[in-house]
Amino acid sequence: MNQTVKLTIKNIHKSYNGKTILDDISFEVYSGEFLSILGPSGCGKTTLLRILIGITDQDGGRITKDGVDISHLSADKRGMGIVFQNYALFPNMTVLENVVYPLKINKFPKKEALERARAAIDSIGLSDHLDKRPSKLSGGQQQRVAIARTLALNPDIILFDEPMSALDASTRLTLRFELERIQREFGVTMIYITHDQEEAFSMSNRIMVMSNGAIEQLDTPFNIYHHPANAYIEEFVVFHLMEKLAAFRRFTGK
Repeated sequence: MNQTVKLTIKNIHKSYNGKTILDDISFEVYSGEFLSILGPSGCGKTTLLRILIGITDQDGGRITKDGVDISHLSADKRGMGIVFQNYALFPNMTVLENVVYPLKINKFPKKEALERARAAIDSIGLSDHLDKRPSKLSGGQQQRVAIARTLALNPDIILFDEPMSALDASTRLTLRFELERIQREFGVTMIYITHDQEEAFSMSNRIMVMSNGAIEQLDTPFNIYHHPANAYIEEFVVFHLMEKLAAFRRFTGK
């Protein structure tokens, strides 16, 4: 993993109706890394993602990308892509049209937009489904289209908002391998929001564990598992992983 700092988040604060959602959050993201932000519902992780992409304003703090302050830039000026949990595909458009659409909005020439879209769709293995509408695709295929749509814009950072939570276990496993392959091939930095401990540990270079709007620990999966920072990490992360491992052993007899 490249140790060059890609993104610096400094003292980010956010409140809603007097309630603190993010409490002075600071961390760095390295170029080309897969960073998971792990925590239960309501811990502030999705609000943080929305602030990073630029669709929610922070109350205070700075965000710098490649050394440039992007704290108050609009989402389309940040050079980031986002993949949502619910895919956000247009039901009346084909796979190709869905992937081409944001390129048109960003005023790419028609020929270039089509070339980019086709290349992105090919990269996620759906070239045989160009003319299908989302309703004719499985959940995993729809999520792949959402990923292709983001890749077509060639962002250097992709944010994922619980993208696998609606998928079955087999499809989630396949998509994990797909994301790892995409990261290797495109060299893109990925920030992945999840509440699933196993998911975070299986894919990440580092994991940032959150609770109640604060960072509890930011480290490698190995260090978090073997050297939990506090009782919260032991209970929310380590205990749950051990339970899943025990369940797997009971199921397989190993």
